[in-house]
This record gives sequence, C-alpha cells and structure tokens, in this order.
Amino acid sequence: MGINMNFIKQAQILQEKLKKMQEELVHKQATGSAGGDMVRATVNGRHELVQISIAREVVNPDDIEMLEDLIVAAVTDAMHKMDEIIKMEMAKITGGLSIPGLEVPF
Repeated sequence: MGINMNFIKQAQILQEKLKKMQEELVHKQATGSAGGDMVRATVNGRHELVQISIAREVVNPDDIEMLEDLIVAAVTDAMHKMDEIIKMEMAKITGGLSIPGLEVPF
C-alpha cells in the first residue's frame, strides 16, 4: 500500500507542476520568420498567433501566393520554436524522461 500512496503523491506533484507550467507558458513567446525576416510571426505558449509583421517590399498584389507562402512558413517556424520551448520546459519537470501520453493540454 505504501508504494501506491507514493505513486499517487508523485502523480499529484507532477500534475501541480504541469498546471504551473501551463500558466507560465501563456506568457512565453516564440518568433519565426521567412523570406529573410521579411515576414515574422509570433506565437504564445498556447500556440496562438499574437503578432505578424510583413515588410512592405514583400507585398506584391501580382504575387499574393508568395506572400501567403511566406506567412505560412513564418507561422510554422514560430510554432516549431514554441514546441521546442515546451519540450525544454517539460524536460525540467520530468527530468528528461519521456512519459507516453503526457502532454501540455490547452
């Protein structure tokens, strides 16, 4: 019975740490770019797009598809960077152990 109680206590501690991390991640941001920084996108820890910056010289009414591609690439870059930040934060909590099914739900 002592082992089960210890396991439950450890799970509760982990759950509390995850909740705190979720609260802190809201304030973290990651910025990605495309086209040599012509398009920049910033996301927060909830993977919400919070800012986009587009250089005037990349806006060409005759080539909207290129601008669309640059925006998608910048947002994707920002999301990947935020994923890395989340992985690093998770590693701090789990001691680097990969725990199947353990994610940061938002």
